[in-house]
Amino acid sequence: MKLLLVVLVFAAATYLAIRWMQDRGLGGQSAPRRPSRPQPPARPVAPDDDESFLRDLDWQRRKERRQPKPPDNPDA
Repeated sequence: MKLLLVVLVFAAATYLAIRWMQDRGLGGQSAPRRPSRPQPPARPVAPDDDESFLRDLDWQRRKERRQPKPPDNPDA
């Protein structure tokens, strides 16, 4: 049981030491990391999920309520 614990501690220490050396690179310079997976392109947002769209829609509705309606001119 003690041997397993020693092996686990040694493996963790070795992993951390190698990871630290990879981050530092050779000669103390920072090594470039492996590129991460490319991010998928942003999907279009539905209008009812878009906060700016909803804000603009609310602003337009309020603006329409404030403006008086022109009188109907049946003679024209």
